Amino acid sequence: QPSLVALMTQALELKGNETVLEIGTGSGYQAAILSYLAQEVYTIERIDTLVQKAKKILKKLGISNVHAFKGDGSLGLPKYAPYDAIIVTAGAREIPKLLPDQLKEGGRIVIPVGQSKTNQKLVVGTKKKGRLDTEEVEPVRFVPLIGRYGW
Repeated sequence: QPSLVALMTQALELKGNETVLEIGTGSGYQAAILSYLAQEVYTIERIDTLVQKAKKILKKLGISNVHAFKGDGSLGLPKYAPYDAIIVTAGAREIPKLLPDQLKEGGRIVIPVGQSKTNQKLVVGTKKKGRLDTEEVEPVRFVPLIGRYGW
């Protein structure tokens, strides 16, 4: 939903000079939006055909600050960390344990979290003194985050 994309993007509180990690590239829609709001966007997707399709779409749009990779998003993308912000577009039981480590101090993460695949809350976390301070924003329903620290 475009309104949910907007809510999640707004929750990142981007100012324009950030490096952002998106987990769950999908069609590349969210990454394209982020490309106009951040300096660099790294996006990771577990399905190779989606990665390739998103790369083609982003290239066709002339977007050059988005870098798409195939991989297990529940592990994040430590090679390019630390990130100012992380946005996860798939639901997890809990915030995958490696993601906060990839956030800069003061960085924000937005992720759907819930103990079932159909009952989730959008959670926003801010890294303070090495720990995440989280708040629940609203009920949501996302596809499951698949991977080592996902479903």
